[in-house]
Amino acid sequence: MPENGRGSEASRGSQAPESFEAFARASQRRLYRTAYLLCGDPDTARDLTQTTLAKLFQHWRRASAADHIEAYARTVLTRTYLAERRRRLRDMLAHSRPDPRSAPDHADLRVTLMSVLAALPPRARAMVVLRYWEDQSVESVAELLKCSESTVKSQCSRSLAKLRAQLGEAHFYATGS
Repeated sequence: MPENGRGSEASRGSQAPESFEAFARASQRRLYRTAYLLCGDPDTARDLTQTTLAKLFQHWRRASAADHIEAYARTVLTRTYLAERRRRLRDMLAHSRPDPRSAPDHADLRVTLMSVLAALPPRARAMVVLRYWEDQSVESVAELLKCSESTVKSQCSRSLAKLRAQLGEAHFYATGS
């Protein structure tokens, strides 16, 4: 009997990593896309995605019990990104990043958009990406970033105005005008 009990514990323990592996395979690309939009650098986005998956694995029992595991993973990703950015700001002298380059005249609109997104502060960038790229509601973004709905609305409005101003002619290219 005790061996049987141990065997079922062992099989339960092996099921959790398998379900995590299935989740990781299914959602890795989506998490990477969001990470890339947040940080604008492919290497940093890969690191952010891996860190997020590592955190999810570490707390898989709690994560897998969430009603919406994708939303849970996106929350972990965004909070990890913001925490990392705050840490980098504190260590700015040791880890300074070069200013984003302006896009060349004939650059693809996507490259132009990425450079303009890089000019936004991390929290505002996270709000814009979550609100408009991930198509999250104002309420869910506010809950995710632990702020009020009015903060999300005002930050998104200001950020979009900055994006429109910085895009200039590229904005006309995107709208076909």
